[in-house]
Amino acid sequence: MKKEAEANADSDKLLRERTEKLNEADGMIFQTETQLNELGSKLSDENKVAVAYALIELRMAQSLDIPAIQMVFDNINAAWKKATEAMCV
Repeated sequence: MKKEAEANADSDKLLRERTEKLNEADGMIFQTETQLNELGSKLSDENKVAVAYALIELRMAQSLDIPAIQMVFDNINAAWKKATEAMCV
């Protein structure tokens, strides 16, 4: 039994990491939808479209691997950063 556990350790680790990343993606989707509803009127059309597009990418990326999901996280964070910076000006 111990040998079997050791043999599956790497695949278990990858599965756990992927599950955590998917949970993080679900949270980001919910948070982004909420923020778009609350702040949508304060965002320029360009920034609103950029965030909405990144949100679509994140939904689609949930079927991909961890690095691809992380890349989409980076995209949505960059879109929000640009949008919030524009709101502060």
